[in-house]
Amino acid sequence: MKDPEIDHILNQPAPAVDPALLARITASLGASLAPVRPLPAPWKLIALLILIWSATASAASVLLGAYGIAHLSLPQTAAIFPLLTALAILSASLSVAQIIPGSRQLLSPRLLLATACAALLVLFPLLFQDYTITNFLRSGNRCLTAGISVAFPAGLLAWLVLRRGYAVNRAAAGLAAGTLAGLTGVTMLELHCPNLEVFHVLLWHTAVIPVSALASAAVAAAWPPLETE
Repeated sequence: MKDPEIDHILNQPAPAVDPALLARITASLGASLAPVRPLPAPWKLIALLILIWSATASAASVLLGAYGIAHLSLPQTAAIFPLLTALAILSASLSVAQIIPGSRQLLSPRLLLATACAALLVLFPLLFQDYTITNFLRSGNRCLTAGISVAFPAGLLAWLVLRRGYAVNRAAAGLAAGTLAGLTGVTMLELHCPNLEVFHVLLWHTAVIPVSALASAAVAAAWPPLETE
């Protein structure tokens, strides 16, 4: 087909459309439309998630007893909690980005999980020198259970904050939010647990993060999408 023929087709008047058909289409579209509340600004959502992380970890450590912080030296405290804060801010930012399509993401949720675990696995042996093993399984199971028990309400509160957004990849969104929930559990343990044995904190404290993240990702992937409010 040549250019003049194409121009001739494009210049033809559009066929008339039955007004009744247009009215039915308009009515069907209008019936399914409803006003929605806009999402708060991303920084507000991030700030709310950080508040959930800090408040949940602090409240749980007070209830269980803040014995761990009393056993930490000033350099250990100055190294652990700023790192946990930085990881929590990164996790909160990525969690919000996951529920706003087109948002800029510094890293993937998988890399976030790996980074959080690797950072603790590197830091703990640098800070602690006690390589003895005392009641390894019993004390470890107690800390892992406590950490996950704190991560669960933190994850639930995070879901309440994030549920009005739209996650293109729900498993990835769950992984990011679950990492933040796991960091809540770890933060509580650092405030609460007086056991500073290297192998104890390396395994049982750090394990709270992948367990929470992977469980959250599985639940998010299986959970049916919610209707927009």
